[in-house]
This record gives sequence, C-alpha cells and structure tokens, in this order.
Amino acid sequence: MHRLPGLDLLRAIAIVWVLLFHAYALFGLGLDFAWLSNHGWMGVDIFFVLSGFLIGTQVLRPLQRGERLSFGGFYARRAWRILPAFAVVLVLYLGFPALREAPGMAPWWKFVTFTMNLSIDYRHEQAFSQAWSLCVEEHFYLIFPLLAWWLTRKPSAGKIVAVCAGVVLLGVVLRGAVWWHDASISSSRNWYVEDIYYPSWMRLDGLLMGVVLAVVRVYRPQLWSRWQVRANVVLLVGIALSGVALWLFRDRTGLLANTVGWPLLSCGFGLVVFAGADRRSLIGRWKVPGAGWVAAISYSLYLSHKIALHLVQVTYGVLLQGHGIWTFAAYALAIALLGSALHYLVERPFLRQRDRQRDRRLARGRVATANAAQDAVI
Repeated sequence: MHRLPGLDLLRAIAIVWVLLFHAYALFGLGLDFAWLSNHGWMGVDIFFVLSGFLIGTQVLRPLQRGERLSFGGFYARRAWRILPAFAVVLVLYLGFPALREAPGMAPWWKFVTFTMNLSIDYRHEQAFSQAWSLCVEEHFYLIFPLLAWWLTRKPSAGKIVAVCAGVVLLGVVLRGAVWWHDASISSSRNWYVEDIYYPSWMRLDGLLMGVVLAVVRVYRPQLWSRWQVRANVVLLVGIALSGVALWLFRDRTGLLANTVGWPLLSCGFGLVVFAGADRRSLIGRWKVPGAGWVAAISYSLYLSHKIALHLVQVTYGVLLQGHGIWTFAAYALAIALLGSALHYLVERPFLRQRDRQRDRRLARGRVATANAAQDAVI
C-alpha cells in the first residue's frame, strides 16, 4: 500500500497525542496540558485502528486473489519491522537502570515473550510499560492471519459478521464483568490498568474496526469506492462519534465508558481512518509539513520517548519547572533526537535489509519460473 498523506497525518497525530499525555501524566509538563489527563491515552487507539486496516489489507489481498498466504513471510516481515528497535530499547532498560523512568520493571522474559500486558503489577513495574500496546499488536499479528485464512476458506458474509459481533460483545461483557468485580472490592492495586486497560482481550475493538475497513476495501471495492466519494461526510460522522466517546470517557474508569465507550470510540476513529485513506478528503488531500516524517519514525518515538523524558527531567527538571512552553520544547527536542537516532541507526537499516532479502527472493522466483517455462518448451 502506497503511503497516504491522510494516514500519515493520523499516525503523526496519534503519536504526538500519546507523547503529550505521558509528558503530562508522568513528567510534569504543566497545568497548561491538564486537558490531556482524561483523553491523552486515546492516541493508542488510533494506532490500533490503523494497524488493523493496514495489516488486514496486507493479509487479505492474497487470499482474495486465491493465492496461498505465506505465514512465514508475514511473520518474518513483522519480525524485521518490530524486533530490532524493540530489542535495543529493552537492552537499554535492562542494562542501564538509570535510564528508567521508574525504579521497578517487569521481568525481562515478559517483554521477550510479549506477555507483560497480561499480568503486570503496575504499582511496582512501571518502567517501559508503554510496551503493553506492542504486546497487543504482537498477539494480533499472531492470531489474525490464522483467523483470516480460516474465514476465507469458505467465505461467508454471515460468518464474518458473526465473528465481528462476537468480538465486540465479548469485549463489552468482559470489561463490564471485570469492572463490577474490581470496583466492588477494596484494592490498593491499579486494577483498571492491570485488568481492563492493558490485557489484549480487552483491547480488540480498534484492531477489529481496522480489519472491517480492510475487508470492505479488499472484498467490496465498489462499495469502498462509492463511499469514498462521500469521505468528508464520513469524516464528520467519525468526528461526531469520537466526540461522544470523549464525553463518555470524561470519567475514564467509569462503567459506561469501559463497556460501550471502547467500541464507540473505535468506530469513530475507524470512520476517520476511512476518510484519511482517500486522497480527496479534507485530511487526505494535502501533505502537512513534517507529518510524514513524524509518522515514519513514530514507532521509534514510541519505544524510546520515556527514556528521553526521564533524562530531561533528571538533568533540567528543576530549571524547567513552571515554564510550560520551555518544558514542552525541551521534552520535544529530546524525544525527537533519541527517536530519530533509534530510527535511522537501528530501525531503518533492518528495514532495508528486509527489503533486500525480499527482492532476492522475488528474483529467484522469476528465475525459477523462467527456467520452468524453458524446460516446458524443450
């Protein structure tokens, strides 16, 4: 899929939203950014919708053409994309405790197995806790290709709708049941983060919405094109639904927000992503300066930003206290520098190596095809 300015803009908005939230919630960005306290975490949900859409399209296209899905090829591409930068940041956290934004950290094996989001003790293991969303993504990468293969062996609209509805309803019931249980007992632990916000089975709504978009794009291209003509109307509806979800999440840990709020928020963001995928829409027709670059390095920014924030805080925290705009500038510069270094020194070289290996495989495949054709003629 070619890069689309609208999707780059949404990815840039998502990462900036998350970084501002962490800078405010954990590192004292200042009261000027207090509005982030209830809604700053929502940037992650934009990432989930984008991931569901992009990965869903990548997996479903060969299946729609009747081709065999290469599970090994898919997992290898994801490994080249995800693991190198993640491994470097994990080594920094494990080998240099002074870089940690909090003293405690989950055991190394939970990060290596991408299970730290399933059983974290948040009060004592806050360092590198942003990896929880990467764990959700990894679980999605593991399961979705298998599910897509099974669903498309004998395609049925009814079967797909039933699976999607089941995922949504399961999330609503699970979050509601856990909320009622945990809210009814006196507990000193952060049960909201540990039992509702982090676990993968609670956070499938955004990924599912992205996959639904991919299904429509791949299997119903006429319907997709017909609605993209109305992309700006869809965009306005998506913004309205997202606004309702923001209103529900004014009490972030409330029951209503954590049952119907999640699917509503994901639906709103999904409609915005749909509009962003059209180059004629309000958010898709222009390239916003810098948005493409921020989108390109967003993964490295996400992995490393707490280290950058922590280093600024311990070095210049006293001087920056109470100076909102200067604190913001110092944090932004540190995040950009460290994230860029991780992207250009680690992430990008491995992506180039992945592409070289892909090109060599394609070349070998073309040679084998040509030889087979020649043998058939002889």
